[in-house]
Amino acid sequence: MMFRILALILLASPVIAQPVFMRDSVQTLRDNDDDFGGFSGIHVFENGIDFLMITDRGKLQNGRFQRRNGSITAIEFAPLIPILDTKGQPLDSFNTDAEGLAIAPDGSLLISFESNNRVMRHASQTSPAEFLPKHPDFNQLQTNSGLEALAVDANGTVYAMPERSGDLDRAFPVYRFQNNRWDTDLQVPRRPPFLMVGADILDGKLYILERHLAGLAGFSTRIRRFTIGDSLFDEQVLFTSRSGQFDNLEGISVWQDPMGQIRATVVSDDNFNFFQRSQIVEFVLRD
Repeated sequence: MMFRILALILLASPVIAQPVFMRDSVQTLRDNDDDFGGFSGIHVFENGIDFLMITDRGKLQNGRFQRRNGSITAIEFAPLIPILDTKGQPLDSFNTDAEGLAIAPDGSLLISFESNNRVMRHASQTSPAEFLPKHPDFNQLQTNSGLEALAVDANGTVYAMPERSGDLDRAFPVYRFQNNRWDTDLQVPRRPPFLMVGADILDGKLYILERHLAGLAGFSTRIRRFTIGDSLFDEQVLFTSRSGQFDNLEGISVWQDPMGQIRATVVSDDNFNFFQRSQIVEFVLRD
């Protein structure tokens, strides 16, 4: 028991945070649509203005940022549209819980789901889905802790990660889809108490968004970065929030602005609760 406790302490030890993300802007999101909210994934397009989000109710939300000197000052939303199934019909029931979003190099959408754990590909926002083959593990993932994080690299390789690894001292598996098959050669070391909720890839670096709920104190957030090679290495903690500083941040998009700065745009999932907030928080990397 003593050795196990010592191992957990070592796993939880902080990683040196250099360089770091600095908060640039925070916006609270509001709309009159009853289905507005539950945002779990986001992608900011290259112009830094247009963006796409997914919701827990199987919807797509397009929007545009207004910016001044790079910072977000206002947000415009288009009407919500449904994510379609393989027959071109809106998702329903058990199949709607979209969690991870990534845009492939060819412009197609990749969306991961928990509950019914799977990854779907859409040629466009209004195209029927195509299923990526399932890894055998997908049916064994913990309830309500399935494929939360999704990313795609410049070669079109897909990386999907579950919210939980199964044990505090067990690394998060990375399900990597390339050459029409999944492998699990990569792992993200688990640093308790945070859980995996989002991911993105920029310039060969994997950015991981993590969340911890500390009871009434609220949510805390951490962003880590790894270099992708034969393993994930050069681990860095780029940001850790205090409890309650932000709401339930779940989706992350990492991109480079016209000034060459790396930005991380993060969205919160309000779970459609009146006491939570839908937020977009944007960070800038300071070397």
